[in-house]
Amino acid sequence: SAEQAGAREIRLIYEPMAAAIGVGLNVMEPTGHMIIDIGGGTSEIAVIALGGIVSNKSIRVAGDEFNADIEDYMRKAHNLSIGERTAELVKIQVGAAIKDIENPPNPFPVQGRHVVTGIPVEEIVTHEEIAEALDKTISKIEAAILGALENTPPELSADILKNGIYLTGGGSLLRGLDKRISEKTKLKVHRVEDPLHAVARGAAIAL
Repeated sequence: SAEQAGAREIRLIYEPMAAAIGVGLNVMEPTGHMIIDIGGGTSEIAVIALGGIVSNKSIRVAGDEFNADIEDYMRKAHNLSIGERTAELVKIQVGAAIKDIENPPNPFPVQGRHVVTGIPVEEIVTHEEIAEALDKTISKIEAAILGALENTPPELSADILKNGIYLTGGGSLLRGLDKRISEKTKLKVHRVEDPLHAVARGAAIAL
């Protein structure tokens, strides 16, 4: 896109690096920082120190997979066929990573087509149901995080223990995801301010 727009010189930047810069971390210092960027198509997990990526894991499990899980769940549990746009809306309104969350959202009415009769119908769903629907996919992200931590040098592991993990990307907005990852890793997890635009901000700062 940049080439076709007429840019004379193009340099690529790793997404987690852009995210780290975007949230205000000093990526040039010798201290290790762990950043998890959960986007639409992929989740990028990286440990950054001295301006480089020390440990990196990228998996094709992220927001789009959450939507597919919700579509699948609505079909199996409620005999309701919904599209991707409705699944995205359900995720935003009542999406959750765990059942026990503070300030739970109200149950949400979902419209779609009944699988058997083909008639348009409405079903009410709760955040507990969606947490159940997303459980397996979130477990894959947790496994990737643990894998990245295993491959991190001991000195940087000590830094991550002190500084915690930084969550960015649209997928990080899922209610209770920070708490769930924290319980799994026994580390502090910070959901950054305006996680949706962290990568774009970081790319702009790098530029």
